[in-house]
Amino acid sequence: MLGPQHFGAFSGVGALAVLFGTLSSFGTHLVLLSEVSRDPKNRTSVLVYALPTITVNASLLLLIHFLLCLIIFNSSSINWSIILAIGLAEIFLQPFIALAASEILALEKAARSQLIQIAPLFLRLVVAIIVFSTQPSDILTVYVFGYLLVTLIALYVGAACLPEKWPSPRVWKLPTLNQLKTSSAFAFLNITALGPTELDKVMAVNLLSFSAAGVYSAGARIIGAVTLPVIALMISVMPRLFREGGENKKSTKKLLKYIFSACFFYSMCLSFVLWWIAPYLVWFFGVEYDGVDDMVRWLCIAIPGMAIRIAAGNMLMALGQPWMRFIFELTGLLILSFASVVLTNRLGIIGMPLALACAEWMMCLLGVFLLRRDL
Repeated sequence: MLGPQHFGAFSGVGALAVLFGTLSSFGTHLVLLSEVSRDPKNRTSVLVYALPTITVNASLLLLIHFLLCLIIFNSSSINWSIILAIGLAEIFLQPFIALAASEILALEKAARSQLIQIAPLFLRLVVAIIVFSTQPSDILTVYVFGYLLVTLIALYVGAACLPEKWPSPRVWKLPTLNQLKTSSAFAFLNITALGPTELDKVMAVNLLSFSAAGVYSAGARIIGAVTLPVIALMISVMPRLFREGGENKKSTKKLLKYIFSACFFYSMCLSFVLWWIAPYLVWFFGVEYDGVDDMVRWLCIAIPGMAIRIAAGNMLMALGQPWMRFIFELTGLLILSFASVVLTNRLGIIGMPLALACAEWMMCLLGVFLLRRDL
């Protein structure tokens, strides 16, 4: 509906909001997952400082995101109200949804947790279908404010699914230095974990034309969507990894081998299928997205590395090595930033998927090496 030019700008604003949103919780949702996995009675002691931490961080990051987008996307069709609505949804509301999903996941209710986590995505799809059916004069504005509304609805549903209500603001308190130290590792992990799948969209908008960035973002979103089963696999096993840690190394090694084998087999099959169906994507997206088929085929190179990188990163975090994960994912972000500048200057739009592939495979190899060394 938007066409590649407007979609490229919209995707850039959204990607930047997602990156900022990963910092809003300052890692407290992962602290909650870790603590409640060990003992559900730890719930309140984490929530009393997690809730105000998210509120304060999200408010500051929302302002920074708004000002940055006004500068970066000033030549695009994105106006201030759209930027604000996307920021509110991703930076302010989404972290509270993640908090609710983490608590339910810690109670070994993986399916319910993921329903809460994907509820905003499903509801946004419903909004997109409604917009497509009605064809309003200002498609993007109508969609984005629907996007904000359904995110709010998803938060209400997520909070209603909790076994107990969240603590009242009257008992909230600021985190101690030790609590901040614990959550800070998870906070940095959040941004480095999502960085490779979001930073590239922001880089594309700045390195390519809005139209070319739109074609790249469309292809990259397809790749991100089809690797969701890998994330689902890791989410389902996280409570067990948090509990067992590295105490029973023989059992842990066996589990990790099964996970890596499943991720590699799935990602190779997925790459083959996407390569084969890529020509049909032009028909699906429309003639304005000419070249998206070649883009997806180039992105297929990154899929196995991406899948194993996701698995390795979650394993390192759950096995008590969050800073090791931070190091290898930060390395990937630096490679992505450098390679995207160099390769797009030399190869044009094809440089972006190649830069992503370089970053993903480097993170994959480094992550596996760190796991093998520790186990």
